[in-house]
Amino acid sequence: QVQLVESGGGLVQPGGSLRLSCAASGTIFSINVMGWYRQAPGKQRELVTNINSGGETSYADSVKGRFTVSRDNAKNTVYLQMNSLKPEDTAVYYCRADVKLSRFSAVRGSWGQGTQVTVSS
Repeated sequence: QVQLVESGGGLVQPGGSLRLSCAASGTIFSINVMGWYRQAPGKQRELVTNINSGGETSYADSVKGRFTVSRDNAKNTVYLQMNSLKPEDTAVYYCRADVKLSRFSAVRGSWGQGTQVTVSS
């Protein structure tokens, strides 16, 4: 059993900043990739950023230069620092992690519950 708990969402004005966090807990042997997705009303869920266990990152073009993903492997936690926020960043943000429950288990994906980010004046 693995649980991802997200926090840090809220309402901010355009140009503002917000920091999201996601902590994984439960029976965990290892975590490879952790990342963030977002979904706006009426739109499909899209990948925002990923970070692997070695710290390599990737970003959607729409957030490059504004968002930064990081992780603390000792705490099984991933963060998303969001700067220069725009109204089009408004969405529910979801954490995802690829988890192994034991040395001999297959990798499985685990999702957080989502946290609302609203950018509005």
